[in-house]
Amino acid sequence: MERPPSSPPAAGPTPSSVKDLELVIEPRARDLDGLVVARLLPAVARQLVGPFIFLDHFGPALLRPPQALDIRPHPHIGLATITYLLEGEILHRDSLGSAQAIQPGAVNWMTAGRGIVHCERTPAALRAAPSRLHGLQLWVALPRADEETTPDFHHHAAEALPVVRDGGVALRVLAGEAFGARAPVRTSSPLFLLDVSLADGALLPVPAGQADRAAYVVAGGLRAGGSLIQAGRLALLRSGAAPRLVAAGATRALLLGGEPLGERRHAWWNFVSSSRERIEEAKAAWAGGRFPKVPGDEVEFTPLPAHHAHPGATE
Repeated sequence: MERPPSSPPAAGPTPSSVKDLELVIEPRARDLDGLVVARLLPAVARQLVGPFIFLDHFGPALLRPPQALDIRPHPHIGLATITYLLEGEILHRDSLGSAQAIQPGAVNWMTAGRGIVHCERTPAALRAAPSRLHGLQLWVALPRADEETTPDFHHHAAEALPVVRDGGVALRVLAGEAFGARAPVRTSSPLFLLDVSLADGALLPVPAGQADRAAYVVAGGLRAGGSLIQAGRLALLRSGAAPRLVAAGATRALLLGGEPLGERRHAWWNFVSSSRERIEEAKAAWAGGRFPKVPGDEVEFTPLPAHHAHPGATE
């Protein structure tokens, strides 16, 4: 679905400089059951951007048989996950009984709330031949009042998400509202998430009005004054700034941001909570087999790690 351009913010009279950037976060490599991913959030220097507490970029990868994506059933509490593919396909199953093929351009929003279990695997039909996989996963920490909400899962096809085009910019609104377009995704707090493609030299529009904003360069690069934000880097934009970010070559970027939750979050493995005690309860529940099973994937599971804390988060 396309929406007419709604005039992204005009560039200010003063060129952008490094003063528009609060911080640039470098990726950290992580092994995810055989698939190497780049982790940006949480980081030692920054735990959250608005309510976003986790950002992984996986691929682009060529999976050659017998290699496949096999993220075994594992639990979550206190957050919502977003899986967004640029290439390939993943079969999502969860303890609610959801079984959804995730394809490029679609948004899959899973609210863990008081507890959910899910798995992510290469579909059976793609395992016989080489297949490509490229995408991102983000977690949104839930407000304190919603941390123990009923688990839920919603799939939003690419065609249901609004697109704004203006010159050399194509902007898909994945969650929240930006430049007159609103995604159908239901969120628990004010935020935005945008997938932006830019031609060389195009100005990247950045939504105003949110305290925290960041740009993640998926491919290509962004210039901020005399600085170059390279692919794989997450640039945190200074609060209140009107940055002038210009594409250095054909560029794909993810824009994210929102209002801070107002309190620190504790994160351990796949658990996020405002309470350390709640995380300890979740650890004991998973170790004791008290989370629900995933229908159609009841045999395998991911064991509770002996030690696992995210950088920038307390245990």
